[in-house]
Amino acid sequence: MSEWLHVLVPTPAHAGLGPVLTYRSKEVLAAGTLVRVPLGKRETLGVVWQSDAAEATGEMQPDKVRDIAGVIDTIAPLNDQWQQLIRFSAQYYQRALGEVALAALPPQLRELSPEQMLRRRQRSLRAAEKKAKSPAQGKVTAAPLAPVLSSEQSQVLGDIESQAGPFLLFGATGSGKTEVYLQCVQTLLERDPLAQALVMVPEINLTPQLESRFRERFAPLYGEHAVVSLHSGMTNPQRLNAWLAAHEGHARIVLGTRMAIFASMPHLQLIVVDEEHDPSYKSGEGARYSARDLALYRGKLEDAKVILGSATPSLESWYQSRPSAEGGRYVRLHMPSRIGSETQALPLIRRVDMNHQPRKAVFSIPLLEAIKERVLRGEQCMVFLNRRGYAPVLHCADCGWKSECPHCSAFRVFHKIDRSLRCHHCGFTERVPRACPTCGNLDISPIGQGTEQIEEHLAALLADIRRPGTQSPQFPEGEPVRVARIDADSTRLKGSLQIQLAAVHAGDVDVLVGTQMIAKGHDFRRITLVAAVNPDGALFSSDFRAPERLFSLLMQAAGRAGRDASLGHNSEVWIQTFQPAHPLYAALKQYDYPAFAQSQLNDRAQAGMPPFSFQALVRADARSQDTAQAFLNAASANAQTDMVAWPGWEDALQDITLYPAVPMRIQRVANVERAQMLVESPSRSALQRFLNGWQSVLHATRKQDECKGLIRWAIDVDPLAI
Repeated sequence: MSEWLHVLVPTPAHAGLGPVLTYRSKEVLAAGTLVRVPLGKRETLGVVWQSDAAEATGEMQPDKVRDIAGVIDTIAPLNDQWQQLIRFSAQYYQRALGEVALAALPPQLRELSPEQMLRRRQRSLRAAEKKAKSPAQGKVTAAPLAPVLSSEQSQVLGDIESQAGPFLLFGATGSGKTEVYLQCVQTLLERDPLAQALVMVPEINLTPQLESRFRERFAPLYGEHAVVSLHSGMTNPQRLNAWLAAHEGHARIVLGTRMAIFASMPHLQLIVVDEEHDPSYKSGEGARYSARDLALYRGKLEDAKVILGSATPSLESWYQSRPSAEGGRYVRLHMPSRIGSETQALPLIRRVDMNHQPRKAVFSIPLLEAIKERVLRGEQCMVFLNRRGYAPVLHCADCGWKSECPHCSAFRVFHKIDRSLRCHHCGFTERVPRACPTCGNLDISPIGQGTEQIEEHLAALLADIRRPGTQSPQFPEGEPVRVARIDADSTRLKGSLQIQLAAVHAGDVDVLVGTQMIAKGHDFRRITLVAAVNPDGALFSSDFRAPERLFSLLMQAAGRAGRDASLGHNSEVWIQTFQPAHPLYAALKQYDYPAFAQSQLNDRAQAGMPPFSFQALVRADARSQDTAQAFLNAASANAQTDMVAWPGWEDALQDITLYPAVPMRIQRVANVERAQMLVESPSRSALQRFLNGWQSVLHATRKQDECKGLIRWAIDVDPLAI
């Protein structure tokens, strides 16, 4: 006797298929079982699903139902909580169930047949048995002693233990938030022999040092397999092994980036989201989910404690952590002091008015002298500029030619290191022309600065300085100052980031130049001076979130200075700006995030911006800007004419505002025109109801004649950039 199975497959909603497909099986399979199924002319991975009425595929034709190709019975079914997380994510972020579910699984798992998976598991089992018999495995290494906690850390840990949360840990950079996470995990694992913890960081480059700290603390107690990482920088076999370890409960601690929120962890009891304000937690493609927000949902779903940590929390989280009497949902915990001395002052912030400096000066004279003084004392400096390359634009003064990308509405960046013009949007690269392509002028020059230029300029300015205590026959007066650069270009090769960071930690670098890659999360012990070069651009951005991002980034960069108590008493942060009196810099100078946050919240409340309203963006890609905007405007018009006639929808649409379609900030990328439409509502539930109902209208609108050139469209719920 055959059984009918509902199966999720990795097919987007606009493909014309239902949320689940029906297959035939010779045996009853539990929901969450992984199977191989035929889909068209190919075979793919699927997840057996317990469908409700809304997900049913409609009338079934038994003669067209196909048999499943196989069952991956070497992997236990995914549990109910994981399935509910996928269902919620798909519904909230307006994506197909199968698209979300299959993207949450390791890529290699989607490629292996049941027979291949069986052989792989057998090899893994034999390797584990061989390792267990090794003499070295019998030795138990003593775990390192945990450091003595500060009074603030002890208070925070007591609050976390005694309350349910969720918690917003508002701690200054260097206040010991990571040690709080370690202590929370340690308490959990000691209390429950099966418990699992998930610890997330925003970027891949922060995972190695975090993994090192967790392995040092927990591997001696629970074994090397107890700590695993999950991020896109791993190879497919590594990701599969880590995912299986978490799914089977062998891995007690999972460290990862945003993708780790979907890890199958049957005994999850603690979720930590470090640097919770970071925009990297929001996915920019596929299901545009927020891992931070899903962490809160998953914590509630699985009755797990959730800790959001940051020195500069997102305004949404800060608003939700206001007193419970005012409607706050999070418990706010505060650690204002740095580790080492609870009376130690944070680095002094100096503002340099660049209006009083030479017109083309990159570094002010006082800042340059301060850098030289630090280097001569054997200390390290960090220069932060969030723009890679040598210069953003090449320019001809005679005819006005600029290095525009022929495929994007953006300029190609000049990279001097390989004499190339490179578009950072589509990747189009050409050699730098010998003369202006328009008028033949040989004098084409860069405009603006990138990290390459800052590195070169600093090396020239410090060429006459010698590192103290480095005299040798080769360098009788001492070695020259070493300036190093860390950005996406210098760390392109595998392992290069770890090598460069190790050089900084070893003291082989005197001045470190870099982008936001070095501005957050790193524990540089000998850096005593941080300089931010020309950060003013965000002050005048059309994006209402730009000031919040700038404040956070500068606070994070400032946190790299003076982390060693023996050197931190005279650490400094220099900000070169043409707007020294701007309120943002005034709040930054006092490290007064609460005042800055309150000012921003007041402005947003008056303008009706999040967190006082809820937004979604509908983005459309087409071969022409007219087609993209026509699709969005037609979908808006159809919503206001068709949906208003639906029973019970006339009043519901009163809470929805549909703005006109406009080009995106970078409106053309890789010869594809992009437009967007903002949808806004004072009610989250009203917005969700509208988006769910609007899906059918959007699908119908795409078939209209004026939308024939449309390539794709997507909904971004709770967008971070407008």
